[in-house]
Amino acid sequence: MKTECNLPEQFNAADYFVDRHIREGRGNKLAVVCEDRKLTYDQIRFGMNQVGNALAASGIKMEDRVALMLLDTEFFPQAFFGAIKMGAVPVCLNTVLRPKDYVYYLNDSRAGLLMVDTSLQSLIQGIRKDLRYLEKVVVINGTAEGADVNLKDFIKGQPGEMQAARTSPDDTCFWLYSSGSTGQPKGTVHLQHDMVFAAQTYAKHVLQIQEEDICFSAAKLFFAYGLGNGLYYPFSVGAAAVYMPQWPSPKLVYDTIARHQPTIFYAVPTLYGAMLAQEEGDLGRVHTCVSAGEALPPDIMTRWHKRFGIQIMDGIGSTEVCNIFISNCRGEVRSGCTGKLVPGYEARIVGENFSDVEDGEIGTLLIKGDSIAAYYWNQHEKTKKTMLGDWINTDDKFFKDQDGYFYYVGRSNDMLKVGGIWVSPIEVEARLMEHEAVRECAVVGWPDEGKLIKPKAFVVLHYGKEGSPDLEEELKDYVKKSLAHYKYPRWIEFVNDLPKTATGKIKRFELGIKPLDGIAGGGRSVLPA
Repeated sequence: MKTECNLPEQFNAADYFVDRHIREGRGNKLAVVCEDRKLTYDQIRFGMNQVGNALAASGIKMEDRVALMLLDTEFFPQAFFGAIKMGAVPVCLNTVLRPKDYVYYLNDSRAGLLMVDTSLQSLIQGIRKDLRYLEKVVVINGTAEGADVNLKDFIKGQPGEMQAARTSPDDTCFWLYSSGSTGQPKGTVHLQHDMVFAAQTYAKHVLQIQEEDICFSAAKLFFAYGLGNGLYYPFSVGAAAVYMPQWPSPKLVYDTIARHQPTIFYAVPTLYGAMLAQEEGDLGRVHTCVSAGEALPPDIMTRWHKRFGIQIMDGIGSTEVCNIFISNCRGEVRSGCTGKLVPGYEARIVGENFSDVEDGEIGTLLIKGDSIAAYYWNQHEKTKKTMLGDWINTDDKFFKDQDGYFYYVGRSNDMLKVGGIWVSPIEVEARLMEHEAVRECAVVGWPDEGKLIKPKAFVVLHYGKEGSPDLEEELKDYVKKSLAHYKYPRWIEFVNDLPKTATGKIKRFELGIKPLDGIAGGGRSVLPA
């Protein structure tokens, strides 16, 4: 990596992605536009330095974690790179979770300081007594209460200049949380060079991003997918990024495109399908559309191309690898296919004994590339099972054809991806089991009318209870009250028994989509073969 990217022994990612543009004469160039606010690279740099100086003044030291619970606004890059520049480690948190989830994230990361948007502040107020390490909360875009401080007061008097911390390419840079098939989410630790490698491989060779481009990612910045799309990919070349604080809806997305005229647009298949369902709206100056986060159904790809004349470049990435490592490329898009290896990455498809399988045979995908995370925080055993030396076990099932195109088949475990976000069936099942009417249940992936995967629950009721439409709605609402909205089962089917192994383990694969049914294209499936 150091040889390929020519990084010096002393390297700070904030200096590379922000300060470098001032040195190279792009200080007055547009960096971020959000609603009616526009900031240049010089203004981003000034705010970044104020945040970095304020963090240092508040007692944050090198390698300390700083949690970010932020909407997509112009403050996100200032906070993210401000922490990195002073040597701290930003931890990007999902903004659509429940209070109990933030108890876990904040205690697990041991973040001493949290920056939170005022619209999300109420999620934290009721759990403060449970947060063992959090000492300071900085409220963005609003008024602080109690011992908290608002952003204006936090950065008041702080200079707009600062020296970057003396970090190396291999120093810890930022964290993202990645869910697993069992247990709690895992803190995925990325290093200072990871974003540079991702930018110089995928962004340069696949996106072919230019300084004149304007990037708009409907996928949020706290995702690995959105962080690249909306932050370090455009910032790698001095391009501009469009931010939309609200959760994306077709109308909001079309309005944002019409208002700011981006040239590169990123979304997940669920949103592409919803945008197609809305008759009004066009893409303006968009010349490149990118999809990731979940399998893109061929039907959506075909209808999108027919309506807008633009092919969607589908790809696959992961939190652990930082972003996309297999992708379709402009002019080489194949429907129902994940694409080819992104230059800079290597792949193996292996069988149960980790020996390579022949072309056309299904196996587990291993990926090699220097944007792979260093380890999972405090998860030694899971690190060893997933990060195999230079390689990472993606737990995805693929096959490759003789032309080098990769085809996604499914997951090696029962995890679902809903709207681009991982959902653990075990978590949903546990909540359903708390309801007094439920005796047993199993949650699997099921295709909706657009062939996109959503949770479905098979429920065995206690004796004397009877299934009904009213009970179905009651169970859905029961899940919604304590879990993130996207996790609730869209369908509930009442059954007498669940299929089980001889040891009593529920066989979810007998309930869900069978492999190679063609769901979501090219034999994609959500359950293992």
